[in-house]
Amino acid sequence: MMQDSFLNQGLQIANKQTDISTWTVLHPVEILSGYMPVFVAALVATLIATPIVRRVAVAADIIDHPDHERKQHAYPIAYLGGLAIFFGVLVGIAASAIFSSGQVAALQGVPASVVVGMMAIVFTGLADDIWKWDPRLKIAGQLVAAAALAIEDVGPQLAAGVLSAMCGEPNDILFSIGAFHVPNAELYYWIGTAITAIFVIGGCNAANLIDGLDGLLTGTATIMAVGFLAISLLMAYALPVENPETSLAGTRIILSLILLGTTLGFLPYNFNPAVIFLGDCGSLLIGFLSVVIIMTFGELGTTKYSVAGLICFGLPILDTTLAIIRRKVAGLSMSDADSNHIHHRLKRYFGGSVRKSVLTLYSIAAGFTIIGVGMTAILLLTTVKGIVVESGFLAAYLLVVVFALKRGLRLEWIKKERAKNPELREVLAQKQNKS
Repeated sequence: MMQDSFLNQGLQIANKQTDISTWTVLHPVEILSGYMPVFVAALVATLIATPIVRRVAVAADIIDHPDHERKQHAYPIAYLGGLAIFFGVLVGIAASAIFSSGQVAALQGVPASVVVGMMAIVFTGLADDIWKWDPRLKIAGQLVAAAALAIEDVGPQLAAGVLSAMCGEPNDILFSIGAFHVPNAELYYWIGTAITAIFVIGGCNAANLIDGLDGLLTGTATIMAVGFLAISLLMAYALPVENPETSLAGTRIILSLILLGTTLGFLPYNFNPAVIFLGDCGSLLIGFLSVVIIMTFGELGTTKYSVAGLICFGLPILDTTLAIIRRKVAGLSMSDADSNHIHHRLKRYFGGSVRKSVLTLYSIAAGFTIIGVGMTAILLLTTVKGIVVESGFLAAYLLVVVFALKRGLRLEWIKKERAKNPELREVLAQKQNKS
């Protein structure tokens, strides 16, 4: 039973030895040296696979045609870029099993459950790209991926970190009825499973929603991957690994390098002017990989580092939150598309310039990532109290959010002023034409 497995992990944590000699401390330079083939393999595989996948998509007429409303690209563009990303991910995972060297070779690689989850996500996205699946079927596919993740107890460990302060350790008794005892691990397991489902559905769809301009999601994911890798290296350096065979330290580093390599390999083809799109297959897969990495930061109760990972993922979260509010107020379904996302508003503000819009959002994503990594570094490498660090970085996070909102809403203010003042309308139109 998964609950029994989680209870055993809780007992191991509670009874762990304090002899520092039994722990393994990983040095960031040695980690990167040992895992560098993973990054190179994922990068090269994606660079090679992308033009091949594009030819297949064109031959099969899996094309995104412009509609001059939401889809304003100048010519039809191939879908199925997600298959190239998936191929790069598989090659990276294979490289981690074959070529990892030195101290990192003893660490656990990518669990089979994560691979199963990725396959469920890729099938779901691919089916939507080709057959335009009903949104409920897409959610069902994401729940299958979440169920696969729950096998590894990643979600329950994250839940334990959140709930242990209120309910105690996993091995403590939640309640008793006669001789029947229910440990906290039972509660943590089911709450953790629910958290896993929420993370997977939320992360996958958040990534999908910002994939609206050439290179936006791909470049943003590259920036986030750098942040995920930095957090993973800091954790490996500052938090000793007691059992390399069960620790997720190696898993999150491998996945961060794979996400970095695949998105960096796909970006030249996807940046404006794009010749291939990610499609739902690619955007959902990028969201899933990001979610898995973020959840592994909460291994064994280190929940605050998952918060740092969520901050790095701040741009998709921000855009999704605004979309939920906007569609709720308008009485629309969440599956109803619109052209009022942050990237759409920026594009209109910049007079239709995709590159200016995307580069602006890259800077916002970089701001979120710097905040997340900086928070992790201070928590791990200084003696400053966690509440002080988290409060300070939450304030910085909110400042970046306000900046992003300002950039997105400024267009609305300009439009109102244009309506009031015809002379100003002409001046602003000339300014946009020059830009």
